[in-house]
Amino acid sequence: MIPLKDTIPSRSFPIANTLIIGTNLFVFLLMVSIGPTANDFVRIFGLIPYRFIHEFSLYQVFTVFSSMFLHGGWFHFFSNMLALYIFGDNVEDRLGSVRYLFFYLTCGIGATLVHIFFNPGSTLPTIGASGAISGVLAAYFILFPTSTVITFVPLFFLPWLVEIPAVLYIGLWFVSQLLNGVLSVVTGVQTLGGVAWWAHVGGFTTGILSIKLFLIRKYRRKYYVDEYFPW
Repeated sequence: MIPLKDTIPSRSFPIANTLIIGTNLFVFLLMVSIGPTANDFVRIFGLIPYRFIHEFSLYQVFTVFSSMFLHGGWFHFFSNMLALYIFGDNVEDRLGSVRYLFFYLTCGIGATLVHIFFNPGSTLPTIGASGAISGVLAAYFILFPTSTVITFVPLFFLPWLVEIPAVLYIGLWFVSQLLNGVLSVVTGVQTLGGVAWWAHVGGFTTGILSIKLFLIRKYRRKYYVDEYFPW
């Protein structure tokens, strides 16, 4: 299933979300332009758990942030940016641009720390925005539970467009990440298929635990029907 859009329109221009997507695009195009040396670029600016633990420094802290803007290929980049484009604008609507940016980075940090905890001996660079984006999905799960997601389902070689409740779509996604993370621990394979499952779990969990801290309202406003809180 490929998400195409949600059913809640953005009510303000998502400045921070657009800035994040633009930065990711710039860095990705830079990596594409340097060709084979991109591998060295990834090792320099990617997060390597073993190096982070045993060579801890300000530079290693910097890689926590720089790794969030690196991607390993077109599919990796496009899938991450698509998810951020669909869900990020609504979360920024609720938090405001500045708090959204800090929330995004906080989730990225949480994702990285959880990944390091489960893979302390890994010498593979960890890159991608998916940990931080997982936190955005968690915020969307909490803030917009009555929303639906229009998804593309290639069933029997025919394009089917299906509306799926956001809580179901995101909930199933998180369960799949958690199960794959547990499987990676059981099998001893650190990143099945090159996917940092525990980074996704860590980012999502950080988002769930921290969203209310960023959701500070100076006044009580009327909520739209599609933003109704059932909990």
